[in-house]
Parts: sequence; structure tokens; C-alpha cells
Amino acid sequence: MLEDEDNAIAAFIRDSSITVISQSEFYEQDSTTNLERNEYVQLASGVYMQIVDKGSEALGDTVRNNEEIMVRFSEYDLLNKGYSYSNLDNVGVVDVFKYTVTSTSIAGKFTEGNYMTYLQNTTVPPGWLIPLEYIRDRAHVRLIVPSNMGNNTAMASVVPYYYDIQKYQFYR
Repeated sequence: MLEDEDNAIAAFIRDSSITVISQSEFYEQDSTTNLERNEYVQLASGVYMQIVDKGSEALGDTVRNNEEIMVRFSEYDLLNKGYSYSNLDNVGVVDVFKYTVTSTSIAGKFTEGNYMTYLQNTTVPPGWLIPLEYIRDRAHVRLIVPSNMGNNTAMASVVPYYYDIQKYQFYR
């Protein structure tokens, strides 16, 4: 199953003409990815990330402990090649999670929206939390998330997902 997952991720990267850069290249580029070259950084977690828009110009608009975060996104199953969830077309649907930080971990727990009902779980995919250290309020990122960093379904079935998270909005 892990081999199928690796093959699905590799095929998506190839078919999408994605240029993968290292974390050191990412840091040399001021923690940004070049959209013209369709760059994604491969992070130590195994997540691939493209920052489309870092968000707010105000450097202090970063996520804080115990903050609620609204997300607008679509989820694409890389193994079965199809969209499985999206809240982009429904302005009345919002998915919200609470972000918490301890001395040893970060976590997210859904508090509102249809995605937690769809998943039958309130745990935010760990891969979604990784971009938060690089972005600010109202950011747009794209992620390729391997199963071990995904939602509970992804972990149980060893399915990688592609996410287009068009907005991380921090509630202040």
C-alpha cells in the first residue's frame, strides 16, 4: 500500500509538472515557492507545500495558540484520482478548527463545519498545520499530504491527498 501511495504521489508530481525543491532552497528563497516554476517544497514531514499567497502583509498576522482558523479548501484523492470534498462553492459552509500549541506538539481540532461530519472525526489532518509557521492570515497554500500526515481515512486506508487550501483565516 505504501508503494501505491508513493507511486500516486510521484505520478501527480509528474503529471502536474511540479518542480520539487529542498527545504534549504525554500529557506534561501525567503520561505517562498516560485509559482512560475510550479515549485513545491518537500518538507521533512513528507508533505509537499506550495505557497500561493503568504497572506496578510502585516508580519504580526501569524497564528496564535488557541486561535480558531477558518479554511476554504478542496480535497483530491491522489490514489483514486477524484475530488472527495470541497467547501469552495458553498459560501454558507465553513470549516473551522482550533489550533493549539504545547511545549511538545501542535494540534488542530475541528469545531465547526461539514468536513468533521464527512470524516466522522474532529482531528485536523496534521499536514494542514505545517504551513502555519510560514504563512499569515488569509494565506493560500497547496499541499500534497501523504497518508501518515493526513486525515483519519487517509491514515487507515494509506491514501495521499492533494489540498488546495484557498484561505486560512485566523479569528481574532
